[in-house]
Amino acid sequence: MASVKASRNFNATEDAEVLYKAMKGMGTNEDAILELLVARNNAQRQQIKTAFKTLFGTDLVDRLKGELGGKFETLIVGLLTPPLTYDVTLLRNAIKGAGTDEKVLVEILASRTPEQVKDIVAAYRTEYDDDLEEDISGDTSGHFKRLLVILLQANRPTGIQQQTIEADAQVLFKAGEQKFGTDEQTFVTILGNRSAEHLRKVFDAYMKLAGYEMEESIKRETSGGLEDLLLAVVKCARSVPAYFAETLYYAMKGLGTDDNTLIRVMVTRSEVDLLAIRTEFRKLFACSLFSMIKGDTGGDYRKALLLLCGGDDQ
Repeated sequence: MASVKASRNFNATEDAEVLYKAMKGMGTNEDAILELLVARNNAQRQQIKTAFKTLFGTDLVDRLKGELGGKFETLIVGLLTPPLTYDVTLLRNAIKGAGTDEKVLVEILASRTPEQVKDIVAAYRTEYDDDLEEDISGDTSGHFKRLLVILLQANRPTGIQQQTIEADAQVLFKAGEQKFGTDEQTFVTILGNRSAEHLRKVFDAYMKLAGYEMEESIKRETSGGLEDLLLAVVKCARSVPAYFAETLYYAMKGLGTDDNTLIRVMVTRSEVDLLAIRTEFRKLFACSLFSMIKGDTGGDYRKALLLLCGGDDQ
């Protein structure tokens, strides 16, 4: 369900030459740059980077940074970064910047598969010689920290544990709706340690018990970072594309645009499930993803995002 796929008649050397010409002399041909890079997948972009350095003795990303600016530059640099490196860099910046960018921690750790999380933890150690769990623990607190640490273990079982569906729903009901004050630890332990398939069954059982959806209970019983993370885990268990459709919608809705989120999601999902995200977006909201991006962004940045989107769903 990717919107960006490998280019068929691919020649890294020719592409590197096109990019070099686009940046040579007076002015930069942004259209040539964005059209070429969006029409290649990430593996091909890595080959173009190598070819560029081989031919011209300079780093393509550094060159582009010198020629482009602002959000368009951030987007293009993101597209040229290997996916694992991109996730690791996002997490590092979220922890090491001024204040903690909880949104990034929530989005990545709730939506990536256990295998991807294990790769992220290993790559983080290699890249920064630091322990991601220690860095996140040092920067967060309470049940929010505990759930992040559970997700970092990437030990969720696969499949459905038929015999524990009812019990899980009961325990969650008792921990929230039936209790004065909320037992957050129960929510953290169960939602962090069950597979998506299992959780979907638990949510159905919970709905029968409580009379409302799991999300409603979380909104009523928790707040702040923990609420955001629990909701993300629940939404990703239901449907990762729907979770990202919602994330994109709220990044653009209202005054101003959360460009960091918009860029992050468009870059990370373009080769994963962006077509499915588009479908969910159209189902959930009164417009298409394409039309919302078109109305909310401008210039070369908009052109590149619309190309990444891969079409409209009227």
